[in-house]
Amino acid sequence: MAQATVLHPFEAVRWTISRAFAAAARRIRLTVALAVLLIAGSFASAALIQMRLDRTHALDQAAHFTSIRSREIATDLSTVLDRYAAIGTAFANSSATAETSAALSEAGGPALRNLVLLDLNGNPVSELKSAPKGLLPLSAAGFDAAHNGRVVAPSSDGQTFAILFRAGQHIVAVQLDAAALLPRESMENAVVATSDGALLVIGKAWAEVPPSAMLALGTGRQETRLLELDSGNRLVSLAAAPGWPITVGSSMAAGEALDAWYGSLPLYLFFILGPALAGAGLAVVFVREFERRARTSEAMRTLRATNPSDARLLIRLADAERRAIEADRSKAEFIAHMSHELRTPLNAIIGFSEIIEQGIFGTPGHPKYVEYARDINSAGRHLHSKIGDILDFANLEAGKHPLVIETIDVAAVARETIDELAGGAFTRRLKLTVSLPDSAKAVADRQAVKRILTNLLANALQYTPEGGSVRVQVRSEEGAIVATVRDSGYGFATDEVKRAGEAFAHFNRPGATTGTGMGLAVSMALARRMGGALKLDGVHGEGTSAELRLPKA
Repeated sequence: MAQATVLHPFEAVRWTISRAFAAAARRIRLTVALAVLLIAGSFASAALIQMRLDRTHALDQAAHFTSIRSREIATDLSTVLDRYAAIGTAFANSSATAETSAALSEAGGPALRNLVLLDLNGNPVSELKSAPKGLLPLSAAGFDAAHNGRVVAPSSDGQTFAILFRAGQHIVAVQLDAAALLPRESMENAVVATSDGALLVIGKAWAEVPPSAMLALGTGRQETRLLELDSGNRLVSLAAAPGWPITVGSSMAAGEALDAWYGSLPLYLFFILGPALAGAGLAVVFVREFERRARTSEAMRTLRATNPSDARLLIRLADAERRAIEADRSKAEFIAHMSHELRTPLNAIIGFSEIIEQGIFGTPGHPKYVEYARDINSAGRHLHSKIGDILDFANLEAGKHPLVIETIDVAAVARETIDELAGGAFTRRLKLTVSLPDSAKAVADRQAVKRILTNLLANALQYTPEGGSVRVQVRSEEGAIVATVRDSGYGFATDEVKRAGEAFAHFNRPGATTGTGMGLAVSMALARRMGGALKLDGVHGEGTSAELRLPKA
């Protein structure tokens, strides 16, 4: 009985890896794509991790700055409140005279709204300035807490707050103006609240009032929070004022804290996309080179395995194909070169004939000279046009004709063409009907489409007998814009339909002068270059139908 072969674990791993590499070598494109994906993913992961670290660092820096600022404001506010507490104590221990009241009021400055003495039951005993407004009545809990310590309570008027403390047999209530308490510059981004979050003062930079729970510091001395508000996130550092149940916050808009981080986002994007695009480009180059060499090696192996006679035949076929390609290219280049050389002297002939015809340098000696000059000019222009068609066709065949592929309105181009050639229909007494939509967007070259429609409509008007009809229609289909030109002319014979559109193919028609046969050839080449197609159809004696199909935008 045969026994199964048991591989050593190391040998099994080596065998698995070798099989994987062999499979990767057979699927080179898939392997390269996966490698590029892994490289791009690695860079993207590193960039995302660094982005998060930099964002955290930016917020930490902003939090450090706001925490220092909040401690400074808390210390300043504590000092100011201690001073007003001393004023309140002095008022409680002094005799109630006009001089004393004036001195204490002056010492309090604009921030001191009022100063009230209360007995231990909460009844007013005396006041510094006037009857307290917005200060009384005090809450029972706040008044009871003032017996044993310092209390801060917001007033009912929303503009002041009071500090309360016990001085002997009295409770002193000092009413302070929140806006005038600290310098305006330091309070722009600040907020002041009681320890349980009741708002006392808020700066102008705050677009909305935060909930009290977000401002309550509790038993801690300092804390930094990111407040998510409807008007935008704000980073706020809260600090307790020494000796007072007050929380002071210094804030900064989260967007301001992350300005530098936002400015670095394009660099992160380049860090992610740069290596990925570079790797993809190199991968395409390497894969193409690898496949080219692989095809060459395969061809060489096939050639070595082929019989000598078959190998010679394959070599002859390859050489014949190469010669045919070179011959076509040489033919196109020769036609383009000769067309250019012919157009240069033609321009001189046309120009000199116009000078003679117009008599710029004097009247010709005989009237016939003017007539001959006019004929020379007309023939030269006709020949110049035909040579231009040949040159354009040669450039199209050689792939050198420039095209600007963009989104165009075929209906608008058709209207423009019809307006230019409608006079020919009137002269020949032809019925010209038009069916055009408001708009028909296609992806093509505008000048090329106009040239094709001009050639088709000009041929229809030229080869349709008097009294006939020509119809131009543009319609939209799924994935294509179709422009059709139909006429009731002579149409095509069976053998002519097969040759229609070939270079220099022209057909004699009674009563019409045929050209060089380049118009349809150029039109078909232009249609192919734009990714479309031009189809000719017709029955002899029943008319012709030309259909141009272009990719729909």
